[in-house]
Amino acid sequence: MLALFLITGAIVGGVFGEFVANWSLGGFAPYLVKTYPIFDLPPLVINLYVVKLVVGFTLQPSVMSIIGVVLAFILFRRF
Repeated sequence: MLALFLITGAIVGGVFGEFVANWSLGGFAPYLVKTYPIFDLPPLVINLYVVKLVVGFTLQPSVMSIIGVVLAFILFRRF
């Protein structure tokens, strides 16, 4: 349940950050949505001749998504 809360907090925080960045609330808005690459697993292509699979993973949180994770954790601990 905690993982679901944290993932939802990251998504909601990222979406809210994009919404705030479009408002152009002064000079700090671009810093809220700038992503910081932490982990990057390049795409791996598996060709099975009938099906071609491409698997990769990238973790690039923004400041707003991190704030969303923290708020989700606080909400989870309260309830």
